[in-house]
Amino acid sequence: MDIWEFLTLLVVAGICGGLGQAIAGYSRVGCLGSIVLGFIGALLGAWLARAMELPELFVIRIGDEAAFPIIWSIIGAALFVALLGLLSRRNSA
Repeated sequence: MDIWEFLTLLVVAGICGGLGQAIAGYSRVGCLGSIVLGFIGALLGAWLARAMELPELFVIRIGDEAAFPIIWSIIGAALFVALLGLLSRRNSA
C-alpha cells in the first residue's frame, strides 16, 4: 500500500465516521476522531455482519489488499457513537 492508497483509506474512514456521528446525533470528536470512529465502525460493523451472516454491502477496494465495507462501517460507527453517547451522558438533576 502506497501513501496515496493510505490517504484514500483515511478519507473514506473519516467520511464513514462522520456519517455515523450524524446518524447517532452525538458529535464530540473532530476530524481525527471521525477517522478513528470510521475504523472502529468498520471493525464492529463487519463483525456484526459476519455474526448475523449478512452479506458485505458496498465494499471499496483500495489497492490490491485493502477492502473497506462502507455500509457496515457507517452502521458500526453509529452504534459505537450511540454507545459512547449513552455512557458519557451526564444526568443533570
